[in-house]
Amino acid sequence: MVGNDIVDLNLASKESNWQRKGFLDKQFTTKERREILAAENPFLKVWLFWSMKEAAYKCYTQKFEKRFFAPQKFECSLTSEDTGVVIFKELPFYTSSDLTTFYIHTTAEDIFIENNSEIRMYAGIGNPNFVAKHLKKRLKEKTGILTQEIVKRKTNIGAPQFYQKEKLLTKSCSISHHGNYGAYVFMLNEY
Repeated sequence: MVGNDIVDLNLASKESNWQRKGFLDKQFTTKERREILAAENPFLKVWLFWSMKEAAYKCYTQKFEKRFFAPQKFECSLTSEDTGVVIFKELPFYTSSDLTTFYIHTTAEDIFIENNSEIRMYAGIGNPNFVAKHLKKRLKEKTGILTQEIVKRKTNIGAPQFYQKEKLLTKSCSISHHGNYGAYVFMLNEY
């Protein structure tokens, strides 16, 4: 399974007061709070951890078809500046983040893929109003199926899936929006 999250940093700086009383305690573990407060840029660390948690949550909910709100139960650890692992109920979710001056985009997967393995995971970032359209174009590139034949349907927990008639094209898919940005990640279904 895959998940993703995007944070518009300009919007987050205007609309979210991460320093308000209780915010860090409700969203982050003790370990994460220590890392945030010790960071050179605590604001970026908050939103990096947040996007990692959200991406991992989207993987988990697709796999187990259960929605809930418990960000403090997802614990982030960085393995490098832009990669990490999020642990929830002893399950690891491996993350990769793009950190720019404008946004943070994190993708997560629930399996570790060796460097020499073929990865069928595709991601993109763009205008939030056209994310599904861009995703369909990417599916066309990878499958040869015309975009007008590709239909988006939601699972019973609201996760997007893309089909050609009754043929499932995406094994796992996640779409996110925040402010001026939209993003997607998907894995092709084996067919």
